[in-house]
Amino acid sequence: MKKRSLRDLPPQALDGKRALVRVDFNVPLKNGKITDDTRLRASLPTIQYLREKGARVVLLSHLGRPKGGPDPQYSLKQIVRDLEKLLGAPVEFIPDPATGVPTTRRLPRGGVALVENTRFWPGEEKNDPELAKVFAALGDLYVNDAFGSAHRAHASTEAVAHLLKPAVAGFLMEKELTYLGQLLGNPKHPFVAVLGGAKISGKIDVIRSLLPRVDELLIGGAMACTFFGAMGLEVGASLVEPDRIALAKELLATSGKKLILPRGGVIAPSLERASEHRSVAADAIPKGWAVYDIDESTQHDFRARLLRAKTIFWNGPMGVFETPPFDAGTRAIANALVEAGKKGAVTVVGGGDSVAAVAGMEDQLTHVSTGGGASLEFLEGKELPGVAALEDA
Repeated sequence: MKKRSLRDLPPQALDGKRALVRVDFNVPLKNGKITDDTRLRASLPTIQYLREKGARVVLLSHLGRPKGGPDPQYSLKQIVRDLEKLLGAPVEFIPDPATGVPTTRRLPRGGVALVENTRFWPGEEKNDPELAKVFAALGDLYVNDAFGSAHRAHASTEAVAHLLKPAVAGFLMEKELTYLGQLLGNPKHPFVAVLGGAKISGKIDVIRSLLPRVDELLIGGAMACTFFGAMGLEVGASLVEPDRIALAKELLATSGKKLILPRGGVIAPSLERASEHRSVAADAIPKGWAVYDIDESTQHDFRARLLRAKTIFWNGPMGVFETPPFDAGTRAIANALVEAGKKGAVTVVGGGDSVAAVAGMEDQLTHVSTGGGASLEFLEGKELPGVAALEDA
């Protein structure tokens, strides 16, 4: 699925034009201060490129989940100062898109404006064509650089792309489509995927989509315990989805030898009693104890498999990594990906918790997706409305 990108537009198509850019500024805030500006920084290449080409840049984004209208705690006005620091330039704030057109026309070449939270208007999440017209009036062309919102058909991600032409992908969106598309379309083999997290239910479609494509699928996190249960093993007090046991049996039966489960786990009576942790083999989990991480033998096994890979995709932690010592398995996977990357493997990380686990290591990995749910839906083979609405290359 090749989409036209910002780099496909001739510079004269940008000079003096108002570029309406859908970005993902859904950043975490505490007491009105940004605690992680990763998403702001991820949008900079697109914004700076447009500024250099003389465009007037008008930014659209949502923030949080305001209920039923404007809510000061979700106002994008809170992030203007941080954005100005990163850009090294002033940012005009537009509190209402319906009255923002004069501001966008007054912007100098290379000027930047930020529109108030798109979700303050009820038509946004309904993909309302009338609201899309209001947004479209703020620009002369449309750039979608918000892959993390591309799986939602909203007025600022889908409807507006049909009203403004050209409608193209920004650099971040282009990068996401390139690397995630490579996983589905033309991965170098061996291709190894690592899936973790608590529940198999949220990953069923990803597992089914990846199994025919990968050489090995390594399973960690609490979802491994549902597979252990399907094999008839004692899982103690571990988190298991009883209604997914049959599915786990089916996947084990149909996957050949591709599904690789942990050899053992790090267990404890509870998270509160983490200090009593110990390691056991997968077939030796005692009643009343729960698995909270993969054990050291699994870490070594998974690392060896990852170091043989030419393509790696990782989504989901190997344990309750927010609670040491149950972070060791997740950290081991992160380090193994960096090691594999140094040997030439393409390493792609997607999903909130996995992204948090590789914080500070991003420049040692091929691609860290900003997509979260959008990354998984893309890998499930689903059409993303915000991507489909863009012009084909």
